Amino acid sequence: MVAPAVPEIVEEEIEAAVASRNEALPTLRELGPPDLVHLVKQSIKSGNKQNGVYHHVTGIDASSSASLAAYVNTLTYNPNDKSSKVISGLYCCYNAFSRLDMRVDVKIPGGVESYCIDERGDKRVASDALWMETFLCGVLRAYAYADDGSGESIKKIIGVRRFDPITSTEMEHKFLDAAERLFFKGPQLGSDPEVQVPNNVSNHLTTGLINYIHTTGRYTSGINLFEKLRTRDMEVSSLLARVMISADEEVQAVKLLHDAIAKLPMDYSLLDCQATFCQGKGRLDWASECAKRAVTAAPSEFSTWARLAEVYVGLEQWDLALLTLNSCPMFTYQDKDIPRMPEATRILLPVLPESMLDEIDETSGTYDEVHPSLRKLHAAGYKGTFLKAYSILTEITAKIGWDQLLKIRSQVFVMEEEYRSEKQTVTSDHTSNPNASTTALRGTPSPGLNGTNSDSQPNGEAYSAVDDEETINDRQSALTSPPDSATIVDESIEKPEHTITPEVVKSGNEDTLDSSETNAKYTQFYNKRLCERWLDNLFMVLYEDLRIYTIWRTDMARAQSESSDYRKSAEEWEILGELAERLHHFPEAVEAYQACLRIKFSPKAMKGVMKDYENRAKSGEMLQAMIRLIAWQYRWYSEFSPALLRVVRKLIENEGAVKVRSIVQATSLPQPVLDLTHRYVELCVAFRSNGTEA
Repeated sequence: MVAPAVPEIVEEEIEAAVASRNEALPTLRELGPPDLVHLVKQSIKSGNKQNGVYHHVTGIDASSSASLAAYVNTLTYNPNDKSSKVISGLYCCYNAFSRLDMRVDVKIPGGVESYCIDERGDKRVASDALWMETFLCGVLRAYAYADDGSGESIKKIIGVRRFDPITSTEMEHKFLDAAERLFFKGPQLGSDPEVQVPNNVSNHLTTGLINYIHTTGRYTSGINLFEKLRTRDMEVSSLLARVMISADEEVQAVKLLHDAIAKLPMDYSLLDCQATFCQGKGRLDWASECAKRAVTAAPSEFSTWARLAEVYVGLEQWDLALLTLNSCPMFTYQDKDIPRMPEATRILLPVLPESMLDEIDETSGTYDEVHPSLRKLHAAGYKGTFLKAYSILTEITAKIGWDQLLKIRSQVFVMEEEYRSEKQTVTSDHTSNPNASTTALRGTPSPGLNGTNSDSQPNGEAYSAVDDEETINDRQSALTSPPDSATIVDESIEKPEHTITPEVVKSGNEDTLDSSETNAKYTQFYNKRLCERWLDNLFMVLYEDLRIYTIWRTDMARAQSESSDYRKSAEEWEILGELAERLHHFPEAVEAYQACLRIKFSPKAMKGVMKDYENRAKSGEMLQAMIRLIAWQYRWYSEFSPALLRVVRKLIENEGAVKVRSIVQATSLPQPVLDLTHRYVELCVAFRSNGTEA
């Protein structure tokens, strides 16, 4: 199969890129940056003139120095550069387990030297054990730095060649064997930004394993691996159960979870897996109990609180969903280890002839003008825990409307205006107040026949977000008859008032509302909570998203009624599509993405449209979008995208490999472009995916 073209970044000084990588070694936190390949070229005409070029790469077999040297040798011939020759090459691959940078120095012609560099810059001997660790890190990086089809990862680091690290069952055995040997060293690699403390089942190694299994559909291999590891640590049962559920072995998975939780009743990974399964089956009452136990087991983990909030959203208990969201521990987002390279004199980005397709050429056309208001949408930059929390908040808004959300918000949180107007009003009645986290965990108690609460504390104070009869009636009416979604797109969007945050009252709970002189509670606030500052900010960001969305839909409706054109640039349409998708308005998002594609190709817009085709089971249209996305990926040196491979595999499972091949081949596009998509089908055949038997 044809390999992607080779980008070249020309240095001002030879080996400046290597020196920059050496300086960055002590600062690397997790899996490390993509592999660095540095070449020294010498002019054929003037033998004394040399210059250094480099590029980054992922997915190369790093199990030995020989495999890395073989990759360097493939770069000695460059059809785009016939005026110079490669005289030496250096391959740098980071070992995140031992915090060493493995180096292979190739002299052309000449010998090969392999060694490793530690964080202080000292040379060390490269042993077989270190190469096994490096191989495993290389596979994990290939998945971690792979693009999801939208082009975001490709645009983040310039000049990265992305290869598929596992193209055969033999390579899979090698990968899983290394993973089994090093499994319990996984926490050393760090974890996703949503996980506070890496452990044996939540780290970059387990994330990579699950990603690989779901991408290739090799569930049997995953089950065999985790079965062996479970005999050494019962916690691995949560990973095994997840793979079993994906493999449609749900009965065995449920039995496994039952037995494992009986032995480890406070393991939050097992409880979260159980809650997820019940949630997927529509048994939200069961999911609620499992999620509450998971929060009790791991109150400092974001994922357990987020799961409980999702369950409350499904149960339409909006007040408890907000209280749970308010209790989520938020973590600062830590991005991947991105290489910081010196300024280049030139950047050469050749195009692979086989990937040339006029309709995916993004360079055509003029620069897109974007309205400043679209550039200032802060929600577009959310990642990690803040992205997940914002997604839950927008889901609530999509279901009940903005006005109802503000109403519930004012019922459960102390508002700024209330606080300031009632600050001087105190009572002599001193009662204890429940904590927001406890309220979320216990749920909303049902009112008794006489209007009192049947589940009360010993002192008669109920665990309830709002417990007066009028407010309970308001909440019940909100649950039974939520306002129409048109509430959100009304021309007048009410700007939310600020809540009182713990910082304002210099504490993290409601007790700070006591008067320092009288030590008495404010009667207006005994049943409310303090909103965390980050959640208060999310409401303001959501307001801005809704305001821009409302303006867009209003202007567009007016243009349609007047039979006039509604003009936006391609980038503006792409931003509006993202905006609508964030707010869970998917038909409007697809409409914006299609408008973008009519002007200029955009991988993000094409992926959004493909997702719509997938939801509507339009396999033909899906493949048309897939062909263009794969060609665009190859154009930017990526032959491997797990997200696109997963879509192709699911298509083959539903339609069969023969039909998929036929649809692709019947497309009126250049044959080399079609062959790029055929390669993804061949990968599924190599892994014997369902639907490839014929």
